[in-house]
Amino acid sequence: MRRTRTRIAVVLAGTAALATAIGLASTAQAATTLGASAADKGRYFGTAVANYKLSDATYSGILDREFNMITPENEMKWDATEPNQGQFSYGSADAIVAHANAHGQRMRGHALAWYSQQPGWAQNMSGTALRNAMVNHITNVAGHYKGKIYAWDVVNEAFADGGSGGRRDSNLQRTGNDWIEVAFQTARAADPGAKLCYNDYNTDGINAKSTGVYNMVKDFKSRGVPIDCVGFQSHINSGSPLTSDYQANLQRFADLGVDVQITELDIAYSGTQQASAYATVTKACLAVSRCTGITVWGIRDSDSWRSSDNPLLFDGNGNKKAAYTSTLDALNGGSTSSPPPVSTSPSRSTSPSPSTSPSNPGGGQGCTATTSVNQWQGGFVVTVRVTAGSTINGWTVGLALPSGATVTNSWNVTRSGNNWSNVSYNGHVNAGQYTEFGFQGTGTAGTLTPTCSGS
Repeated sequence: MRRTRTRIAVVLAGTAALATAIGLASTAQAATTLGASAADKGRYFGTAVANYKLSDATYSGILDREFNMITPENEMKWDATEPNQGQFSYGSADAIVAHANAHGQRMRGHALAWYSQQPGWAQNMSGTALRNAMVNHITNVAGHYKGKIYAWDVVNEAFADGGSGGRRDSNLQRTGNDWIEVAFQTARAADPGAKLCYNDYNTDGINAKSTGVYNMVKDFKSRGVPIDCVGFQSHINSGSPLTSDYQANLQRFADLGVDVQITELDIAYSGTQQASAYATVTKACLAVSRCTGITVWGIRDSDSWRSSDNPLLFDGNGNKKAAYTSTLDALNGGSTSSPPPVSTSPSRSTSPSPSTSPSNPGGGQGCTATTSVNQWQGGFVVTVRVTAGSTINGWTVGLALPSGATVTNSWNVTRSGNNWSNVSYNGHVNAGQYTEFGFQGTGTAGTLTPTCSGS
């Protein structure tokens, strides 16, 4: 969908059709909205959307005014689309697709295969049975939306954090090291017109994890495995900061012959630093010819999975923030901004599960705990942040769920009843720093009030 001045000059007759396809309503509009301004540069500017929020007039009003690409937050994930093996449920996802079609927006599909947010029946499978279930799932979901999706996040977060650059241990990985390429081959057969992406977090700079992904993509391209794009989630915060090699990292992937997309952008800085960082990310995408677009993970700060960090472009009331203005200026070729200070500290953040509920603090000796809850009909994901008041070498969070809620999956934690304790690699937390763990469940999470005790 990229276009150049040369193409426009040569193919004048196709301009109207191209403008419609990328959501460009008029040249005048390009200076005033994110989607139209990005489209004027041959790119998209999108956001993550929850179906149940589309009835919120402020939410949908901003969505339809500003964004020309939509990613469903949870509605296309495995647990949502195949709650029982072989029984598929598309109602919520179909509603988002219908909204996009009605408002001239395109769709990114998220995500076909992921170690998290699997339905309980898949979590209990392994080996050949799980591999076959994955192939069947991708075939059905991608086939259901054939021709309606611009790009699929085919595989999500398959690489481990840390310095190894290796794969994440998961039930999918244990089906065989070829599971990722099988997923891509299956998706190509099911929806041949869609771009097929690999998507991950903590890969924004040149580091061991991003290099592991880079080597996989290079191998896939050399062997003809169908992969068209790489998604960089770019959940930027003090623990996973915006690095000085952000643009260079995007470029090295583009040089492999794949598109690059910023897929889940949010920036947990404040004030002018946040505005500057958003401008820097936007300019980096514009500087890389194969960077096809940017998606922010939510519309208002109150819609964010990290709502307490206020990491988005609109405040909780839907007002434009300074970060919005700096992003729009960058899209329109405004003045340059310097990146925020570069940090080399490792990220303690876990893989994201978008949150829609406010954080609830609880304190104890040496640490505090806050929760972010992402609730949908019949299920939820909770992310718990443990922040050290003074340096600790271990922690336990007390957290009880409402009656009827059942935990089906957890990560970065050991559980004993209502007590959630650190595992070997995340017990030590320096004063003022944090680590996170999470869990998935069925039922309703309700209002959670955690306590934290450090040792």
